Amino acid sequence: MAEIDTAHLIYLIVLLAMVAGWFFMHSRPNMNKTLQQAAVWGLIFTGAAAGVGLWQDITRDSARKHLTISEEGDIVLPRGRDGHYYLTAQINGAPVRFVVDTGASDIVLTKSDATRIGIDLEGLDYLGRAGTANGETRTAFVRLDEVVVGHAVDHDVPAVVNDGIMSQSLLGMGYLQRWGRIEISGGELRLSR
Repeated sequence: MAEIDTAHLIYLIVLLAMVAGWFFMHSRPNMNKTLQQAAVWGLIFTGAAAGVGLWQDITRDSARKHLTISEEGDIVLPRGRDGHYYLTAQINGAPVRFVVDTGASDIVLTKSDATRIGIDLEGLDYLGRAGTANGETRTAFVRLDEVVVGHAVDHDVPAVVNDGIMSQSLLGMGYLQRWGRIEISGGELRLSR
């Protein structure tokens, strides 16, 4: 539906108004029944439009590849619909979904992800500062006992917990540098060791 431009939308509204006007003028003697039938057709049209929209989302998501591990042990991530690359890593035994961010210096955890992996937020000292798109925010340095991505297992990995509002944890260069090669091509991001 987002691809419909304004001119087409105006044309469709005018056409619908003309058809509806003819329909109501034609059946004025039975106006109550006409309104009931119009409501039923409106619901049918709305349901069909919603079904088409959902079907497109379902087929697009089911056709999209998920993280794969090559025979060589490379991690291959497909580009998301929004143009970003997402990776779910096991941090201290709990799954955490990250957006891969080569512009971030470190692994940056949201407060909720930090809590889920067993970090006590009350005991953190927010002594660091980070510049973000939303301005400067405070950060607290932490060490992650274990980070597992595919077959790769890393221990004692440095990270920070963001004190600000953040919707997604970031997998930054502090972790990505542990991989020997990072390649983006053909809508895929490949991490090799």
